[in-house]
Amino acid sequence: MQRQTTIAKNTNIKRTWYLVDAMNQPLGRLASEIAILLMGKNKPTYTPNTDCGDYVVVVNAKHVSLSGNKKQNKKYYNVSGFAGGLRTRTAGDMLDRYPEEMMQRAVWGMIPKGPLGRQMIKKLFVFAEEKHDKEAQKPIKYEVKYGGKK
Repeated sequence: MQRQTTIAKNTNIKRTWYLVDAMNQPLGRLASEIAILLMGKNKPTYTPNTDCGDYVVVVNAKHVSLSGNKKQNKKYYNVSGFAGGLRTRTAGDMLDRYPEEMMQRAVWGMIPKGPLGRQMIKKLFVFAEEKHDKEAQKPIKYEVKYGGKK
């Protein structure tokens, strides 16, 4: 008796919408779980060369936690391409002014790069506060497994 490996096809994939609350959750641990959902690694039909992942809506990104002195010491860099065009921001500044971008960058670092990864990251929707515009999709509340601060 020979077993066959299941190869997921785009036509057979069922996508679910998940709602993740980032309130008091560590940024890196939360980003890794979100990346798993976006890639579809939580499903038994996971195929590395196919986008099997689900949609993820993250709320309360402004209230994510950072351990240690990361708010002062961790830096985010942008380069404009012009001479002297390097812009440096601390994690604390990013958390105050651009929490959505900070969460998006953390998740993007844990997703495969290339066309497939760009397709996966488009299924991530990040909101700074509790309010979001994805109620019509009826997202299922996702409980983070490792357990952050309550």
